[in-house]
Amino acid sequence: MTSIERTAYPRFKRQLTAKELTDIYTPNKSEIAFAYATTKGESNILNLVCLLKSFQRLGYFPSLIEIPIKIVNHIRSNLKFSVDTVLGYENRKTMYRHRTAIREHLQVNQFNQTGLHIAIKAVNESATVMDNPADLMNVVIAELVKNRYELPGFNTLNRLVRRVRNVVNQRLFSLVLSRISSDYQERLLDLLERHPLEYQTSFNSLKQLPKSPTRNNINDFIVHLIWLDSLGDVKPILKDITTAKIHHFAAEARVLDAHEIKDFSLSKRITLILCLIYAAQVTARDSLVEMFLKQMRSINNDATKELELIKKRIQETQEKLVGVLTNVIHVFMEENQLTHEQADSHPEIEASDSYSSNSKEQIQELNLSTELTKNQEISLFNKLNNVFTQDGGAEQLLSECEAMNAYRGNNHFPLIWKFYKNHRRTFFRLVKALEFKSTTNEQSVIEALQFVLDNSHRRGEFLKASIELDFISEQWRKLVVVKQGEKTKFVRRHFEACIFYYLATELRSGDICVIGSEDYADYREQLLPWSDCLPLVDQYCENLGFPNTASFFTKTLKSWLTDTAAAVDAGYPNNHQFIINDEGEPILKKYQRNELSVAAKALIEKIEEQFPERNLIDIPRNVDYWTNFTRHFGPLSGSDPKIERATERYLLTTFTYGCNLGPTQAARHMRGIVTAKELAFVNRRHVTVDKLNAALVDIINRYNALNLPSVWGDGKSAAADGTKYELYEENLLSEYHIRYGGYGGIAYHHVSDTYVALFSQFISCGTWEAVHIIEGLLKNSSDIQPDTIHADTHGQSTPVFALAHMLGIKLMPRIRNWKDLNFYRPDKDTVYQHIDSLFSETIDWKRIETHWQDILQVVLSIQTGKVSSAILLRKLGNYSRKNRLYQAFQELGQVVRTVFLLQYISDMQMRKEITAVTNIVEAYHKFSKWFFFGGFGVVMKNDPIEQEKVIKYKDLVANAVLFQNVVDLTDILRDLQKQGYLISREDVAVVSPYITAHVKRFGDYLIDMETVPPSLDEVESLVLA
Repeated sequence: MTSIERTAYPRFKRQLTAKELTDIYTPNKSEIAFAYATTKGESNILNLVCLLKSFQRLGYFPSLIEIPIKIVNHIRSNLKFSVDTVLGYENRKTMYRHRTAIREHLQVNQFNQTGLHIAIKAVNESATVMDNPADLMNVVIAELVKNRYELPGFNTLNRLVRRVRNVVNQRLFSLVLSRISSDYQERLLDLLERHPLEYQTSFNSLKQLPKSPTRNNINDFIVHLIWLDSLGDVKPILKDITTAKIHHFAAEARVLDAHEIKDFSLSKRITLILCLIYAAQVTARDSLVEMFLKQMRSINNDATKELELIKKRIQETQEKLVGVLTNVIHVFMEENQLTHEQADSHPEIEASDSYSSNSKEQIQELNLSTELTKNQEISLFNKLNNVFTQDGGAEQLLSECEAMNAYRGNNHFPLIWKFYKNHRRTFFRLVKALEFKSTTNEQSVIEALQFVLDNSHRRGEFLKASIELDFISEQWRKLVVVKQGEKTKFVRRHFEACIFYYLATELRSGDICVIGSEDYADYREQLLPWSDCLPLVDQYCENLGFPNTASFFTKTLKSWLTDTAAAVDAGYPNNHQFIINDEGEPILKKYQRNELSVAAKALIEKIEEQFPERNLIDIPRNVDYWTNFTRHFGPLSGSDPKIERATERYLLTTFTYGCNLGPTQAARHMRGIVTAKELAFVNRRHVTVDKLNAALVDIINRYNALNLPSVWGDGKSAAADGTKYELYEENLLSEYHIRYGGYGGIAYHHVSDTYVALFSQFISCGTWEAVHIIEGLLKNSSDIQPDTIHADTHGQSTPVFALAHMLGIKLMPRIRNWKDLNFYRPDKDTVYQHIDSLFSETIDWKRIETHWQDILQVVLSIQTGKVSSAILLRKLGNYSRKNRLYQAFQELGQVVRTVFLLQYISDMQMRKEITAVTNIVEAYHKFSKWFFFGGFGVVMKNDPIEQEKVIKYKDLVANAVLFQNVVDLTDILRDLQKQGYLISREDVAVVSPYITAHVKRFGDYLIDMETVPPSLDEVESLVLA
């Protein structure tokens, strides 16, 4: 049975605001006229109008006693009936007649056999892509509403959904079972058994997580992938199951133990095992590629650091090498002098046609001369060897010479081999375990990689140059390609390092994909086909105000840049904040911050004095009463939880993980209410990332309905930024953060200008944060939908500007190094009177027009959910010489960024707004970390899914405290008004709700489930001057 709270099945809200009463339940003149025309008597008119307004809201007829008294009183008041007018029917026939009249008035069909067929069809189709009964019920509700059918009772829908879902699933399970042999079936079932000398089942090994990308860990995970592949290619067996459904079955199998899997039917058991195998194979490939890329990045960074150290040591090295060269010259001069002396004492014997009488003596003298020459060569070698040995040996000196050459050309590539060689064997094993494929017609890197593999057994210094290396840079070419006489050869060591370097580069850019991977698959195949895009183009362009043809789009874009640049140039004389000095250097003056008014300071002091003390553990309880966010937690099957006091357990779990206490530590402070095992069970079995996101949306939406947040912002702007959280090192996400120091990951947040956190992701420190700017907005499903996103300097990337523009999002980052960015002219002949020195290059409009269709295909693919914006930006954010999408987005982004930069330097108010909203997200980081006090602030999980959940829990606690703060703040402001204080919106606007001084974090954690929090009615009645 699915709880009604977990579905979208309409029901009366537990807490109704005055605005909701007015907007939803106020009958208009035509509705009142309809009531008077349909029935007689005040009681019947009240009955009919209450049913009408309830049906409009719910889509079905509730019993009259279920209608909240506040709604009845509100409707009675609007009808101008006395309070003595009673709600209720004396004759049930009158009620049925009223229901029929309402259906006819609203043109809604009564649920019948046709409606039943519509519902069954909707579940049957949707059950192939989703599994949660609540989600399926939501689909049915939407389909019935779309077809204008009255909703049947909740229990009726619930039984229908479960029955059809079970039929669909059983059909899939049986289909999978029919595709495998009995021997393979036995092999799969054997994974559930624990054999002698084994401490766990092989089924548990399917859940193995990648560790940090060390050599040993990569080797171990290669062995793991080989074992997974030995279980067979399961994709053909699962070919009729959608990817979403496979992921769901895999997630269900992942949280279950082997003995629990055995409780299922044979067909379901086999299907879940196969789905988990498939997911494990995909994850293993993704993880190995990620490990390889991290190691190559580390190797590259180490070589770069080595070059920097060499630069620092260069003076000492120069003196040393000059000394060695001096000694070599001395040896050369000594040997040269000796050679001349020997030549004078042994003149060359002239050749003749016949031997003279003393030819034997001459031959003996020649042999003596040859012997002297050999001795001289040996002496020369020994002397040179002594010279080299004194300073570390020839190999060491050669390495220093190569380093000197690297310094001279600022080239760290010669140093890569030094750090690559220890990983050589591991990398060869890795590329043999994975299957690489070029995503374009150009196969040069793939062919070069195969050449490396074919010659991996060789140990000589050179390889025969039998392939083309057109893709490598000139710096690499000087290292790799050498001439020996007429023959061209490759320097084997540098050649290997070079090819692995380019393999990593093209994996990042998407020019090479990995077969069987998900994160590194060919993203072009994931795009919506252009034939499917075509019907969507006109409507999409109309919605965003874009021209729907390539030429007109490009023309409009050019006019935008031309007009903006001209306006900024014309306004330059009056722009006192931005100047270009005599040297041509642009200077943007700092603006003065607005000081707090005396009234604002006094208000903040009053608020701090009167803020009520709160126990942290009680705050989520209060907020759950107002929002019911815990309704989203429950078993993966979608059924109601069978644990006792489920709501209390969910709140305790939220507190435990949101404050990073961990179940063991938290349980010690809960006086036996719950055990550590029970807390861990709820987290593992009842809470997922998606469920945490849904819970957050409930809090955000209810928060947005409060009056006070609108004082701080309209919700149209948000800021995105990341902050570091420490991690244990033994996982793939953890990386050393150069700026913050230490190992960790980045919690990347999108925070509204109303202070509430909208969305979060947990990413590695090495991830380019800009790729997640747009993804967070697209995944945000709350009522607050910003169209402007601010970010720090990482948001200045041109592909991000381009994609944001095409999705209708205004990207407005805070850019510190704006002087280092290029401004682009609309035409090379365009000259500006005042700001001409800003521009350095010209836009290639032809490129944008040529690839307009490619750009639109990407945007529509993202819009329809076919592909993630983060995946695309991860590819488009890396330079590619052959990726036309990269080049097109780069060019479009240069237009959008130039327009933004021109607006940025000419509009001081814009700069203030950017700084203000960006400061909010930075303040949120500090605010939310204050509640993350357990475990020394270290995320104590190695599983990336659990790491993400911990950050979501933390945001859930932080948003709950924010909600409670706003409620308390509203009460304080209302009390101050009653005391005669005149409070203005301007003064309240500077008060931050990120208040923590009143919150008690420590002590015993006992939750009070009996005390009912106050209604939010009065909170929403606050009026500011």
